[in-house]
Amino acid sequence: MSQSPAPSSSELLLDQHVKYIKELDTKKNDLEYWLTEHLRVNGLYWGTTALHLLGHPEALDQDQIVEYLVKCQHDNGGFAGHIDHDPHILSTLSAVQVLVTYDRLDAINVDRVVDYITSLHNPDGTFSGDAWGETDTRFIFCALNCLSLLKRLDDKRLNLDKTTEYIVRCRNFDGGFGSSPGGESHAAQVYVCVGSLTILGAQQHIDADQLGWWLSERQLKKGGLNGRPEKLEDVCYSWWVLSSLSMMNRVHWIDGAKLTKFILEAQDAETGGISDRPGNLPDVFHTNFGICGLSLLGYPGLAAVDPVYCMPRHVIQRIGLADKH
Repeated sequence: MSQSPAPSSSELLLDQHVKYIKELDTKKNDLEYWLTEHLRVNGLYWGTTALHLLGHPEALDQDQIVEYLVKCQHDNGGFAGHIDHDPHILSTLSAVQVLVTYDRLDAINVDRVVDYITSLHNPDGTFSGDAWGETDTRFIFCALNCLSLLKRLDDKRLNLDKTTEYIVRCRNFDGGFGSSPGGESHAAQVYVCVGSLTILGAQQHIDADQLGWWLSERQLKKGGLNGRPEKLEDVCYSWWVLSSLSMMNRVHWIDGAKLTKFILEAQDAETGGISDRPGNLPDVFHTNFGICGLSLLGYPGLAAVDPVYCMPRHVIQRIGLADKH
C-alpha cells in the first residue's frame, strides 16, 4: 500500500522504531489490526527480534508475552497464530523463537511441541505445515529450526537423510532453490534451504559460488534486492539474500553501502517503522527484516543477528548453537 513519500532519514531512527513497535498492539481501532489477527504470534516474533537487535529488549512486557503464547499452544503441542486459531508450523516456530529469546521455555511443554513437529514429518522427508498436509521447503526449515533450538534433532521419529535428499532435489541449474522440486528459484526459498542444510551440517550440497552469483544478481540499481529476476526491490530481501550470503561467507559480493542507503530511505521518520520500499507505509515485518539486514551489514549500534536462526546472535551463543556456520 503506497502513499505520498514519507520523510525518511540517512541514519537509523532507533527511538522511532522502538516506539512504533511498542504501539502496534494499541491500534485496535484500525481495520488492519483485525485483518492480521492470524499473524499475531509471527508479529510478536518480528517485534521482539527487532527490539533485541535495537538494544531495547525491555520495551515489551515479557511476562505478558509469555502468558499470551501459552494460551496459543494447543493440546497437540502446536502453536496457533492467535488464540482460538488452528496450530501451524509457522506460528509454532515464531512462538519457540520468542520463548528461547526470553529464556522462557519453562513456560511450555516442550515434549508436546516436539510431538507436534514430528507428527508433520512425511516419508519423503518433507514436513507439512499443519494437519491439512501442504508441503513446502519453508515448512522443512521451520521444523528443523524449531527442533534445533529445542535440541531435539536427534528424535528417532525423524528421517533427516530423506529431508536432505528432498532439499537437494529442490536445487536448480542456477544454484538456487525452489519451494519444491522443479520450482522456480526464489531468494526466500534459498534462505530456508541453505538454512536447513546448514542446520543439518550438509552445506556440501550448496554450490556457493554459483548460488552466490545468483544472489548477488538480485541487487538492483537503487541498491535494494529482489527475490527473483524481473521483480522490484524489497527491503525484506535484505534478509533473505544477505542471510544466505552470510552463511556462505559472501556478503561482500553485494554493494553494502547502496543496500544500507536503500533500507534507510524506506524508514518513516514520522511514525517509525520501515516499509517494503521508500514511499510506502511501514509494517513490523519489513521493520524487522530491514533491521536484520542492517545488522548483517554491520550497521553501528545494532546487536548482531544470527544468519541461520534470524535471532540475536547472543541468544544463539547462549544456547550453544553458534558453531552451526
